[in-house]
Amino acid sequence: MASTPFLSRPPLSNTSISFSSSTSTSTSLPAHFLRSPSSKNHSRRRILSVRSKIREIFMPALSSTMTEGKIVSWIKSEGDRLSKGESVVVVESDKADMDVETFYDGILAAIVVPEGESAPVGAPIGLLAETEEEIDEARAKAASKSAPSTPKAVTPTPPPPTSTPAPAISQPPPPSAKPASDGPRKIVATPFAKKLAKQHKVNIESVVGTGPFGRVTPADVETAAGITPSKAIGTNAGSNIVSQPTPPKPAPSVAPPPPVPGSTVVPFTTMQAAVSKNMVDSLAVPTFRVGYPVTTDALDALYVKVKPKGVTMTALLAKAAAMALVQHPVVNATCKDGKSFAHNSSINIAVAVAIDGGLITPVLQDADKLDLYLLSEKWKELLKKARGKQLQPNEYNSGTFTLSNLGMFGVDRFDAILPPGQGAIMAVGASKPTVVADADGFFSVKSKMLVNVTADHRIIYGADLAAFLQTFTKIVENPESLTL
Repeated sequence: MASTPFLSRPPLSNTSISFSSSTSTSTSLPAHFLRSPSSKNHSRRRILSVRSKIREIFMPALSSTMTEGKIVSWIKSEGDRLSKGESVVVVESDKADMDVETFYDGILAAIVVPEGESAPVGAPIGLLAETEEEIDEARAKAASKSAPSTPKAVTPTPPPPTSTPAPAISQPPPPSAKPASDGPRKIVATPFAKKLAKQHKVNIESVVGTGPFGRVTPADVETAAGITPSKAIGTNAGSNIVSQPTPPKPAPSVAPPPPVPGSTVVPFTTMQAAVSKNMVDSLAVPTFRVGYPVTTDALDALYVKVKPKGVTMTALLAKAAAMALVQHPVVNATCKDGKSFAHNSSINIAVAVAIDGGLITPVLQDADKLDLYLLSEKWKELLKKARGKQLQPNEYNSGTFTLSNLGMFGVDRFDAILPPGQGAIMAVGASKPTVVADADGFFSVKSKMLVNVTADHRIIYGADLAAFLQTFTKIVENPESLTL
């Protein structure tokens, strides 16, 4: 199983920390420890200079995409003495299980995160003590870290009693009296206000306007009619009164549908959660797909010859794809920020592999530079490590082009989802006998497989992908170059 050293944090900040637990009086002390030159205070200074050295074992980041890890098993138990470089715990990342080693000698004083539970990257999963005297202190700290914090119940304070009764609800004011004037007055009202006055049989001349320059607004009419306005009503374009918009009602929360009777809810594993996130991220990339039929009679004949030597069909297809990418480097390019793209000098073919509980893509690095037999040996090694969840991060996250082959299951065609950070992925179906006609109209039966490539349209265009598939087809239909 793969292993990696864990990084232990410095001693806890809320503990007296020092890189030595000696009681030497020559050790310089912080100023707040220096009280007076009396023997009593001097004795106290000696007591306070004894410092514990408890380190946190925290969840390491085993890959660039890992946000949390799951404790598969603790190799060591509480109370075991550890030596530097010794494996302590097995952690499941989003792609593999890895042994985690210690950087320090000490005693595994307490396990904060037990087996089967998860913790975010950087969170403490255990405590390492330097001496046996510090074990109890470390376990007390571990208990405080693992104990859930329960919020205190807040008792609502009743409102203070009032001696005066609540005021009665005021009745709407009576219609405003027409102000006295020496002569007739011209009433200015909005059209909607006039319409409301007719509906409610209100004499609009008796209404005092509150709008600009005494203009009668719909709210004035409703007030005069004894109606409490439910909302501010806007006036016409000539009015400077702007109605207040009604705040939108919050969307009702939709409860998830109840589970089907008899069903069992199974949470995602760490790997399944990572695959789910990658698939969702892929939706942000504008992709397109191009299919191409490839005659495989010559490739099938070559496979019969090299299979006894340990060569798999996956190795043949990966080698053919790598040789085609050499001639079409744009298909091997990547775009990660949407503003630029990178031409990759290495051709690293990632191959999708289904394993128990998820999906992983071991990478055949520099596939174009390896001969077919060495490539096959490398692939067998990667496949074994993948199924044992022992791949190192650079063995599954360094791909520049992905190959997904479902032909061995009899699938004749399918579309593959583009992995984040890559330019293209090739989906290979099964090779099946097909009736074809030549230029002279004669029919024959040939084995053909359909290849579909999904590509990032920001950097790869249709003509680029068609040219790549033509080159790939020529290599497959004339495979002698694969063994050179």
